[in-house]
Amino acid sequence: MKYSILILALVFTPLLSTAQSTWKSKKQKISHAQGTLFGYWGYNRSAYTESNMRFVGPGYDFTLSGAKAHDNQSPLSSGYYWDPKSITVPQFSARVGYYIRHHWAISFGYDHMKYIFQDRNEVTLSGEIDPGVDNTTNWSGIYTGEPIVTDRNTFHYENSDGLNYLRFEVMRTDLLIAFGAKDQFAISTNLSAGAGALLSFNDFDFAGQKNVRTISLSGYGISGHASLRFEFFRHVFIQTKLGGGLNHQLKVRTRPNDASSYARHAYGYGSFDTSVGFLFYIRPTNGCGTCPIWN
Repeated sequence: MKYSILILALVFTPLLSTAQSTWKSKKQKISHAQGTLFGYWGYNRSAYTESNMRFVGPGYDFTLSGAKAHDNQSPLSSGYYWDPKSITVPQFSARVGYYIRHHWAISFGYDHMKYIFQDRNEVTLSGEIDPGVDNTTNWSGIYTGEPIVTDRNTFHYENSDGLNYLRFEVMRTDLLIAFGAKDQFAISTNLSAGAGALLSFNDFDFAGQKNVRTISLSGYGISGHASLRFEFFRHVFIQTKLGGGLNHQLKVRTRPNDASSYARHAYGYGSFDTSVGFLFYIRPTNGCGTCPIWN
């Protein structure tokens, strides 16, 4: 009898140990598992390639080639970042997504960027401006690539209240490393591609007329992104992301009461943002009825 008990103990102890180990490993939530909901909020910087900007309106149709532009992120000293009433004033990025399969997520987000036409822009002017249309720049007649330098006091264009990129995205996530007690900390990599619409809030100063916050659904964008996600306690993360893409603004309305007045151009961009986010496990699996996906 004693020998039988000893044999059974020798047989079942490793099995119980393995089962316990498996149970423990299953209780470790995985951020990229099917059924995980995530979201984040952060702030971005962006840079733009040169573009050929066409401006159309009553009595004019001209193009400024080689136009340069820059972003306009608010300084930390502005106080916008700490006041809930003004946190959307700086350039920000926000996104919510869901893992529809292991490693694969879909999401929708909003990148609030700013596009400011550079002052003292060295461009070439082509097109036609009727006599008498503009008495501030003295641009008048037919131009075929004449070099000019713009002056903000007489000509200016910007999307400072928002070059807003609203896009859907498909993302692939892979665990790079997990560490700490019970793997409470992890680093994951994300690769994604997205496309969406551009919502513009435009300011335009030309021909002695200045209009601000002229709103239009102005075009579309396509982009790719790569990021590192630093995960803490399986529910909170900090993310740094690099991105880039193409924006094609087919029709940026420049005058609020004149649909025939618009700007058009296409340009590339690069961006960097840092965000803080959450991970929430909502889909029951493994037949437990209440638990999320386990490792």
